[in-house]
Amino acid sequence: QVQLVESGGGLVQAGGSLRLSCAVSGSTFGILAMGWYRQAPGNQRELVAAITSDGSSTNYADSVKGRFTISRDNAKNTMYLQMNSLEPEDAAVYYCNAYIVDYGDYSEYDYWGQGSQVTVSS
Repeated sequence: QVQLVESGGGLVQAGGSLRLSCAVSGSTFGILAMGWYRQAPGNQRELVAAITSDGSSTNYADSVKGRFTISRDNAKNTMYLQMNSLEPEDAAVYYCNAYIVDYGDYSEYDYWGQGSQVTVSS
């Protein structure tokens, strides 16, 4: 069974850094595009950053451009989000997302991680 397991959230002071990881476990035929989303209380879930299957192209929300970096290590089936210069407005639950080709039927499925709390103190 495919699972996305997140790690790396926590509490940090404004201006600090955190790195989130998202590891894909289970048998897959391939991992396609991946991304990080976040949801703060009372807000809708929003896309933070996305990355193509080979890592050659990335996309960021305007609010995090220049501060966050998305990357992936396909040998480890793991995606990362390096977050620098964190602001109180970045506080949210962060979710990783991946489109994965199923090993059994070769269909594409949308998977989500369990969520990681990021808290930024001012």
